[in-house]
Amino acid sequence: MYGHRAVLLNEALGYLDPQPGRRYIDATFGAGGHTQALLDGTTPDGSVLALDFDDSALESGLRLQEQYGSRLTLVKGNFRDIFSLAQERNFLEVDGILADIGVSSRMFDDPERGFSFMREGALDMRMDRSQSLTAADMLNTYGEKEIADILFQYGEERRSRAIARSIVRSRPLSSTADLNRAVGRVLGGPRYGKIHPSTRTFQAVRIAVNGELDNLSAFLQSAPRCLRPGGRLAVITFHSLEDRIVKNAFRASPIPGKPLTKKVVTAGDAETSSNPRARSAKLRVWEKSHVD
Repeated sequence: MYGHRAVLLNEALGYLDPQPGRRYIDATFGAGGHTQALLDGTTPDGSVLALDFDDSALESGLRLQEQYGSRLTLVKGNFRDIFSLAQERNFLEVDGILADIGVSSRMFDDPERGFSFMREGALDMRMDRSQSLTAADMLNTYGEKEIADILFQYGEERRSRAIARSIVRSRPLSSTADLNRAVGRVLGGPRYGKIHPSTRTFQAVRIAVNGELDNLSAFLQSAPRCLRPGGRLAVITFHSLEDRIVKNAFRASPIPGKPLTKKVVTAGDAETSSNPRARSAKLRVWEKSHVD
């Protein structure tokens, strides 16, 4: 899994129940941990269609493809387009779909991707580097009110207006350090045991740059169409905005089905102690009805 630990792996597999001959879609390949587990669980003749729009993720996935051969199909694409991508490859009526909505550790750990306030690098934040809009473009050109709305809506940042004002006054911004300083002028520096003051701002900007919530909503509308009757959709989220969208989509799906997780599934003590990223992970699962 290339140094990355897939979160809530056992819980997700428990609901998806991979068995020989079954077919699954991993809608967010990332570092490949969930895909590899699905391939192992469906040995010897099951198959997985894995999607990702990050070229570096797909390049690393070639090693998995060498190991599993034709059982694994890697495709570059946005998970919001899951139905068309699966249809093009005759990969509909699948037994299960898994989507891990979190940003991969590989992206966070690469300073040049600009996702982490803990590492100085270019103010980029693009998950798909073929898109034109970067975080620097957004923060250097958007109006103060528009930036404030982004910080409040996507980061739930209470000091959004003051931070947006500081960002505009700090232009031009070109690095994560520049953005950190702009936030710090309003909220001060990090304090031991407290959430880092830049956390909400970085989250909000990243979501806006990548259209993450719109992509998630589009995915949740189309993914059930890819399932066979009785097939299951498992979605792992990492903050309340995403989880709320998933919960509401599962309850109001126009395709007959039912949520299998009455309460959100979270990681146990053992996983959170060994993998801090799992602390905020939330799993919800939906099952397509056997009768349309």
